[in-house]
Amino acid sequence: MDYQNTLKYLYESVPMFQQIGSKAYKPGLETTHKLDEHFGHPHRQFKTIHIAGTNGKGSCSHTIAAVLQCAGYRVGLFTSPHLIDFRERIRINGEMIPEEYVVNFVEEHRAFFEPLHPSFFELTTAMAFRYFADQKVDVAVIEVGMGGRLDCTNIIHPDLCVITNIGLDHTQYLGDTLTKIAKEKAGIIKEGVPVVIGRAQGAVKRVFTMKAKEKNAPIEFAGKVPQHWSMEILPYSRLQEIRTGMDKSIKKAYKIVEETDGLSEEKKNQIRQLLAMLDTVNSIRAIDQILDRRKDAIRILNNMFPSGLFSELSGAYQFENMHTTLKALAALTHLNYNITPRNCLEGFANVCRLTGLMGRWQKVHSYPDIICDTGHNVDGIEYIRVQLDAIRKTFDKDIHIVFGMVNDKDISGALQVLPKDATYYFTKASVKRALPENELMELAEEAGLKGTSYPTVVDAVQAAKKNCPPKDLIFVGGSTFIVADLLANRDALNLY
Repeated sequence: MDYQNTLKYLYESVPMFQQIGSKAYKPGLETTHKLDEHFGHPHRQFKTIHIAGTNGKGSCSHTIAAVLQCAGYRVGLFTSPHLIDFRERIRINGEMIPEEYVVNFVEEHRAFFEPLHPSFFELTTAMAFRYFADQKVDVAVIEVGMGGRLDCTNIIHPDLCVITNIGLDHTQYLGDTLTKIAKEKAGIIKEGVPVVIGRAQGAVKRVFTMKAKEKNAPIEFAGKVPQHWSMEILPYSRLQEIRTGMDKSIKKAYKIVEETDGLSEEKKNQIRQLLAMLDTVNSIRAIDQILDRRKDAIRILNNMFPSGLFSELSGAYQFENMHTTLKALAALTHLNYNITPRNCLEGFANVCRLTGLMGRWQKVHSYPDIICDTGHNVDGIEYIRVQLDAIRKTFDKDIHIVFGMVNDKDISGALQVLPKDATYYFTKASVKRALPENELMELAEEAGLKGTSYPTVVDAVQAAKKNCPPKDLIFVGGSTFIVADLLANRDALNLY
């Protein structure tokens, strides 16, 4: 088989949650353990970091991987779902698993796994672990597929566990309350393994505290962003201004050194070297890398990064993710991972380039700006609504929203939090789980949202581009699969 036929075989022969939902969900680890034994327990051959959570686990996984790459590690990264190409799920230092490896893996082992009837995710996880072992990665960042306790990634014994936050998603599988879902996520906490928790309070926080105590696992809560931190979203133009100001400050410092009388040349060289090592120099380098890609950014100012830590992931929800990620990276340094502030500056500024991350407040077009984001539950969409409201008020932009959802989400809840004063283009993704666009529009009208329906994402985006003036903004989202259809059709839509 060639690569395309191999993918066709995988999609049709093993149940794929991404396409069909509940029929593909297979709780329990029995099949996973059989696959793991067959492949020689490959996950034991490299270090791992395990990341769970309702929202943010993808951004945190990719950012941690990017920083580790900058620190010189050979880093495996296993995430889901993919947006365009299956191979996005399995990467080493940002490079996708080769097509040939996927083909050979299926051909060589199908006689073993076919009688087991594994799910798509079980088989994909086994493939990832075997590939990482074959390629001798130093460490692999492993993102949980769903939940934690019964997720097939949960056979690993990681150096660190991270749980980003808890929200109401996949309630039909994980439970219908935050505490029930927290118990499932807490299932990744292992005996003696440190765990970092992002947003958690009340009963949810108690769930994690009790589980960590039971497992003798050191636990740290990222919690709210500290008051002495400054965090802000910087539009491209503001980032340019900050870059100019920092450059002037550095040049002024060098000029003072050169013009100071009584300093020997040796002393001046020492001061020059100290200036070159300053956080400011590395922050300027990070800004330049973001500016080169004409992106907005988020800046954190704190004691560790007095000149600023700049992230190219500029969604408002990244405030929380960045705090959790920095706590996780600090925990890794305590576990003797060699990570420096400069590694963090470079990694945060280049997450997408280093890891291939897509669909996180991603700008795909200008005039008008078209932004897409994979936020797909009430919690994630609420963050998106807040940011869209801020853009509308700050920059006086009208908002056009291309929106679709799959049928097993809290659709009514999501529609309730969306902005009422936007123009909507309701559509459906090209997956079986997609809610028909006309049904979505009817539900949206009940929630006070006005718009028109379109049978495909391409049709909806074309209509939005036609109706939206260059000064305004189009947002595309509601489902990971809506974003996937957008990105897969960038050429057809003339998105550059």
